[in-house]
Amino acid sequence: MKIVRFSSFKDTEVLFTSALAGHEVIFVPEPLSPANVQLAADAEVIAVFVDCDVSKAVIEAMPRVKLIVAESTGVDHIDMKYAEERGIKVANVPGYGVSSVAEFTFGLMLNLSRHINLASQEVRDIGKFDVRAFQGFDLQGKTLGIVGTGRIGSHVAEIGRGFGMKVIAFDVHPDQARATELGFTYVTLPELAAQSDVVTLHVPYLPETHHLINAPLFAQMKTGVIIINTARGEVIDTLALVEALKSGKVAGAGLDVLEGERELHKEGNLIKMQVSEGHDLRPLIGDHMLMDMPNVIVTPHLAFHSKEADMDRVSRAVAAITAYSKGV
Repeated sequence: MKIVRFSSFKDTEVLFTSALAGHEVIFVPEPLSPANVQLAADAEVIAVFVDCDVSKAVIEAMPRVKLIVAESTGVDHIDMKYAEERGIKVANVPGYGVSSVAEFTFGLMLNLSRHINLASQEVRDIGKFDVRAFQGFDLQGKTLGIVGTGRIGSHVAEIGRGFGMKVIAFDVHPDQARATELGFTYVTLPELAAQSDVVTLHVPYLPETHHLINAPLFAQMKTGVIIINTARGEVIDTLALVEALKSGKVAGAGLDVLEGERELHKEGNLIKMQVSEGHDLRPLIGDHMLMDMPNVIVTPHLAFHSKEADMDRVSRAVAAITAYSKGV
């Protein structure tokens, strides 16, 4: 059986080779795209990461593929409808990196609440700074609003309680038992917006969550709120966030994900005007505006990326391939 792994992390390849001995395993460091799909033209299994293009056109170029393994929780980079039409199985790895993403969320939160990045940069650039310019605020006693209380959101609630924060949450499928156990309260999304000092997002990207955080919701938030997004960029209306930051309604944003980030990774195509028909460039322009704002921290989708999370993620992906090879 031929297996091709795209966006391959070198330090985890041994998990593939040791567990899948006897199979042909090809490692490709670059993301899957129309430009390199021929490498998997005769593959039965492919493993992909969130930066891969697994669109209908790409899947069509792999006529022998029977299993797509997403080394991620989300599968919005895969044309699931076409995969189903073709009878291709799709496996993902839900639940990995819970601690990694939750801890990273608080890393962003603390950076913004205490101006750590800005202060550090000023020390590097100037060699000294005025302490009075970097007065922050304590998380203790503040209200933390969590949108999405799955594994990661629930762990964020647990950490928030450890900081002495009041925790409220919104979820379309509330888990009252979990809320009681961890000491948080479910509210409506407008109520969360109105009450929270910090809003953090932990929902998957679905049609129902597209631009869940938008201009009308920003208008209901406290002036000076902080926004954290380690979920998916498309959950926030980028241009609405830019305006909320400009007006001061939002004091700062910590973004590990950006709307349209896959297009952002291949901006050479934009320069050559090789943009798919109908693609809206406004979120990409908004992304650049966000990156230029001093009160915004942008990181390259790495909240998941710890040693422990990587090993867990890849082990689960390999297990899915092993089960398939055994007909399970």
